[in-house]
Amino acid sequence: MFKIWGKVKRKFRTIYASLIGRLLIALGFPKKIKRKALRGDFILSIYFHNPDKWLFEFCVKWLRENRFSFLSEDDIIAIANKEIPFPKGGVLLTVDDGWESNEENVIAVAKKQKVPVTIFVTTGAIESGNYWWPYVTKAREHKMSFPTVEELKKIPNIEREQVLKIIKRKISIEKQALDLGQLKKASKSKYIKISAHTANHPILVNCEDEEAFQEIKKSKLQIEEWLKIPVNSFAYPNGDYSNREIEYLKQLNFSSAYTTEPVYLTKERFQKIYQLPRFCVFEDISKAEAICRMTGVWQRFFK
Repeated sequence: MFKIWGKVKRKFRTIYASLIGRLLIALGFPKKIKRKALRGDFILSIYFHNPDKWLFEFCVKWLRENRFSFLSEDDIIAIANKEIPFPKGGVLLTVDDGWESNEENVIAVAKKQKVPVTIFVTTGAIESGNYWWPYVTKAREHKMSFPTVEELKKIPNIEREQVLKIIKRKISIEKQALDLGQLKKASKSKYIKISAHTANHPILVNCEDEEAFQEIKKSKLQIEEWLKIPVNSFAYPNGDYSNREIEYLKQLNFSSAYTTEPVYLTKERFQKIYQLPRFCVFEDISKAEAICRMTGVWQRFFK
């Protein structure tokens, strides 16, 4: 009953949001943003998690049809270092976590459409096959009296891990993350860049100093060992960070880092290379909402 009601609510939300998205498009908001982007006011920095194939492919095609130019992570660093000019109509596509379905729904599409995509992977999930929050969600679905995912994101990491140990003794889930073979295969494509997203996806600001440092360091070194490539970009889990995390990234020779702050990537924002913003395109949304989210229109009115 819990799962059925959840599906009904998501369906209603998708329909309602689609109507709002169509209204925003009819009022010309995305068109205004497009004009500003194409004249070089800012770059659209966009990220996904676990999109369906149709959604990711739609986004890529819409951006291309509207004359946006796809940028790689290397391009972003070159722009920051003023090695290449700030682009007109630039767009950056990134994906967080490294879900198994990314192989077909993102990686294959990126290769087919010939667009660069950076995937920030959680190395512990690549090894174990799973992330921590689906365990919590399933436990809640079984009406077990555990905190919600959002509640666990707000407590000290050591306490979160203690709760997870109990949950994992009671709950099992199927493999959800890319495995090492899939990751190696993806990294061989010139369109796919693999970068770091911590070892275990904790909320870094809830970690003790050494723990936070090791979460970042281990993910970088593990990817470099697996794929024999340099790893120099990072995405903060849940978008949470502090000056401490920025200092750790500098110590570990990262060149850039991404938040989940939903604002435009302007020339001025490049001065904060470890705090680059991104607009999120969530799963289970309509084409209209996706357009509004990619262009940052949706975030002006809604969270």
